[in-house]
Amino acid sequence: MTRQYIVLVVGVLAVSFAALFIKLAEAPPLVIAAFRLCLASLVLVPLSWQHLRTEMPRLDHRDLWLMLLAGLALAVHFGLWITSLRYTSVVTSVVLVTASPIILAVASRFLFAQQLSRLSVIGIVISLGGVFLIGYGNWRLGVQSFQGAMLALGGALAISVYLLIGQHTRSKIGTLSYISVVYGAAAVFLLGAVFIAGYSFVGYSGRTYLMMLLLAVVPQLIGHSSINWALRFIPATLVAVAVLGEPVGASLWAAAFLHESLSALEIAGSILILSGIYLTLRRK
Repeated sequence: MTRQYIVLVVGVLAVSFAALFIKLAEAPPLVIAAFRLCLASLVLVPLSWQHLRTEMPRLDHRDLWLMLLAGLALAVHFGLWITSLRYTSVVTSVVLVTASPIILAVASRFLFAQQLSRLSVIGIVISLGGVFLIGYGNWRLGVQSFQGAMLALGGALAISVYLLIGQHTRSKIGTLSYISVVYGAAAVFLLGAVFIAGYSFVGYSGRTYLMMLLLAVVPQLIGHSSINWALRFIPATLVAVAVLGEPVGASLWAAAFLHESLSALEIAGSILILSGIYLTLRRK
């Protein structure tokens, strides 16, 4: 099992670089998001082509519509989260967008009547306290910082919708085929958003193109692929807790390369949110 845990650590480490690459890319957030998903799709679709030919005919129209909706949710997630990094710090953005397990726990209670343990309820309350602290800290810094925090929370809500849809659809199609279709759909939606907004894919610096390329290869292809592969061998709860290392890594890279410092409210809020998520996941 040692190899599986090494792969999981590599995946979390790779994902933690995403915010740094985004911060260093001098392009509109929608362009960065579209570039990321388009490159990932160009790699994944040829690899999954044979699987798609055999697995797609098994799906009914409702499944296909749900996969398109998942792609839309993923596009909204990346659009909101990447935009949030233009207005607020890395730690605020990454910690808030990582709060999706809390949203999923609450949504599962109301949508699927899943019972929440006392420990989960305590974890949700603790995390909400952390969200309040970070939101208050950004509100004190001004309207733009608070807007960035709210965009990150919107990104967490969108990824929660994506994951809820995946719970239903993933049992009918393989992982490679599923992410190829959903990534491809998200890429198309983001390309449409770029076109409507009037942005261009040309005219940026070499460093920006390098950062967007690294964003697609390191966090998306290496990071998420490693984590998904590790899920085959390691309990999902343990993987979910390990992924909580992403905000820690992202904060370290931001401090080292972007010289971002953490406020007392960000530190306290981050500790509360991550602790609350851990408690919520612990019994699952």
